[in-house]
Amino acid sequence: MADGGPVEHGYPHLETVRAAITALYRRLSYVTVRTFDISVAPVDVAFCDTDDLHLGAQRVARELVRHYGLPDARLVVGFREMRHAANVELTAGPEYFVELNDRFRTHRRDIGAALAHEVAHVYLHRLDLSFPGTRDNEILTDTTAAYLGAGWLLLDAFRQDGVSSQKLGYLTPEEYGYVVAKRALAFGEDPSVWFTSPQAYEAYTEGMALARRDARQPPLAAAGWTGRRRYARDRRHAQDGHGGGGRPGHEPGGAPSAPYSFISAGPEPLRVSFPCPTCHQRIRVPVRGRVRARCGLCRTVLECDT
Repeated sequence: MADGGPVEHGYPHLETVRAAITALYRRLSYVTVRTFDISVAPVDVAFCDTDDLHLGAQRVARELVRHYGLPDARLVVGFREMRHAANVELTAGPEYFVELNDRFRTHRRDIGAALAHEVAHVYLHRLDLSFPGTRDNEILTDTTAAYLGAGWLLLDAFRQDGVSSQKLGYLTPEEYGYVVAKRALAFGEDPSVWFTSPQAYEAYTEGMALARRDARQPPLAAAGWTGRRRYARDRRHAQDGHGGGGRPGHEPGGAPSAPYSFISAGPEPLRVSFPCPTCHQRIRVPVRGRVRARCGLCRTVLECDT
């Protein structure tokens, strides 16, 4: 939790974020992911200063437990002085003890954001889904919360002015914006009306620009002129037998700007491999002009010009 200190920006964890989205689809399946078609509503996690602290925290916790589809889980919420924003004790359940930082006694509007992350921990614990290492596992948790409809609260908790700043979670504001935008595009949702923080809205619009760029990478038919020209050059290079792959270059997050690669296996026709713009699973299609492909993981239908 950045509290008054510097807030990291940009996309330093983009590769792990994309891997987390893929892992969610693989572990849950397309059908289960689609059951999270409605995000947590602001009214359901609203917290007024006049609300009883503990009763209000328990009410918000129950709402988030319901959202994640954990009907038998019970969260017991307490407060204590600690370095991090919150902590959950992951046991066999069904009762889980969550501790929130004492600062939330007076910053009650962000209790929903803190609990969104902790209940996502419980959800992933129940799924037995994790990434190796604390850092990557926390990124998986933030990404899960954002993609399944509760993480917009974590983004909205990002606030900054001339003398102070606050951010919850491990993702940067722009990375939260990116995952919330990926969800918005996949579910036809407009979360922009829920943001109370101007900085959160700005990070969301920046993340949306990158999310839209995912759908305009060659060999997708929606790719722009520059990408198409670069792709044609790389394709000729591969067809001439000099190997394949994207040219050097980087996106905002440091990932290669040409993520496709060409595959040639003996007498078989040349194929191109590229990430699905929705779930980022790699897809292979033959290099033969206009091709319609369907991602087997998230069922997105892709118009390609290979």
